Amino acid sequence: MGNENQRFFIEIAYHGANYHGWQVQDNAITVQELIDKALSTLLRKRITTLGCGRTDTGVHAKQLFAHFDCLETDINEQYDQLLKGLNALLPKDIAVKKIFQVPNDFHARFDAISRSYEYHIHFHKDPFFNGLSWQLRDRPDAIVMNKAASIMMGYRDFSCFSKSHTQVMTNNCEIYNAEWKWLGNDRLVFYITANRFLRNMVRAIVGTLIEIGLNKKNIESIRTTIESKDRSVAGMSVPACGLYLTEVKYPNLNKEI
Repeated sequence: MGNENQRFFIEIAYHGANYHGWQVQDNAITVQELIDKALSTLLRKRITTLGCGRTDTGVHAKQLFAHFDCLETDINEQYDQLLKGLNALLPKDIAVKKIFQVPNDFHARFDAISRSYEYHIHFHKDPFFNGLSWQLRDRPDAIVMNKAASIMMGYRDFSCFSKSHTQVMTNNCEIYNAEWKWLGNDRLVFYITANRFLRNMVRAIVGTLIEIGLNKKNIESIRTTIESKDRSVAGMSVPACGLYLTEVKYPNLNKEI
């Protein structure tokens, strides 16, 4: 068994401001690039991770999973030592939280059954939210936005919220939860969970709902927006700084981690 590649999962969190998202790109620094480099250095061989999805430039992750393959003898169950070594090599805005072995056919992207995001908004200048939340001048009506969000959940095709010309087979997604909640008097958070997300989808949804919450459009406009399947009909894409990937769930796995 020690002479065959085994699959390992790695759980990561990062502050995304300094990176061009998760996925490796030419001529841009990404989180995946630095994770792969650190793993390759410690395991003394080329390691390539595959993530549960991608985050765009400037987006944060409280929980992102990736998998990689290597010989079991390379790690030899010294997970704590590997964890400490990775965190020593990685910059302060990227943290590896766990490393653990999974079945060899387990896939970080395709076996994920849901993903959850949060979008954070605040309304007064606060240096401690800088880069971690979007400052909005006017307060939207969260009750109205939640009514529009509940209508949105009755749909499956979210082409109107997708970045144009993406290489995906379908724009259908199943949204399990979408709601706004106030945290105190000066913070508003949007929570959304779905089986999958399209590129730029959450930021476009937030921008569309904010327009409704500020009475620039009525609640029922969410229907015509979604049914148009046209990105230009939806609201603006809100800034990346307020968006967090917060949880990725897998069948029979999350209870173990």
